Amino acid sequence: MEWLDKIESMAITYGPKLITALLVLWIGWKLIGFATKMLDKALEKSQTEITLRKFLGSLIGSILKVMLVISVASMAGIQTTSFIAVLGAAGLAVGLALQGSLSNFAGGVLILLFKPFKAGDFIEAQGIAGVVKDIQIFTTRIVTGDNKMIFIPNGPLANGNITNYSAQTHRRVDLLFGIGYGDSIDKARETINKVIAANDKIIKDDETRQPLVVISALADSSVNFTVRVWTTTENYWAVYFAMQENVKKAFDADGISIPFPQRDVHLHQAS
Repeated sequence: MEWLDKIESMAITYGPKLITALLVLWIGWKLIGFATKMLDKALEKSQTEITLRKFLGSLIGSILKVMLVISVASMAGIQTTSFIAVLGAAGLAVGLALQGSLSNFAGGVLILLFKPFKAGDFIEAQGIAGVVKDIQIFTTRIVTGDNKMIFIPNGPLANGNITNYSAQTHRRVDLLFGIGYGDSIDKARETINKVIAANDKIIKDDETRQPLVVISALADSSVNFTVRVWTTTENYWAVYFAMQENVKKAFDADGISIPFPQRDVHLHQAS
């Protein structure tokens, strides 16, 4: 019969191609799975964030599978030129529609790769200061000091200035204290040094991080001391608040005044 002859002719013509294409598809699918697993292990060894590892593995695996299917279809004799053109046009349209989201995605990848900060760090960026809760692909979540959750898009975050207060193990605490012009500079310095010596959170045994107490300005109403002390990052605020309170108490106990801005007014009576 004629239709049987056509089937036989098609089987002879396309059968080997179809079998070869299916074999390539099966082998390629297995190889893609193996490659994505190897990629995941390599990223894990480099301590890449798990969010980025999973996303990159899924993205690269999907791209390779689409390329494999197109190649297999071409091997089987299917015309793929128009399909590739449609796919490219669709990709361009989606890219234009989601350029903001793609910018945030790229920013998230950069943050996860270069690690300017990590979860748990206290940072200041985009006018927001707080502890990083987690880093997602499109946004970073930050918890502020008053326990508000802020979502910052990763695009502007990756392209802006980031201050990471947790990056270093030690921080310097800068303080300013003013005394009256009638008070003794030496006595005030001795009082401040006593307060520093009594605070066990301040570093004193490191030659490169010694406390500094110097006169920094002869202001309008006060003689200003600049005080710089070092402590561990986690003790920064404890040292800052303790120094403010304890220096004031020590000044009061030693009779040293902390002046406030004032102005002398002289009245002259016209004769």
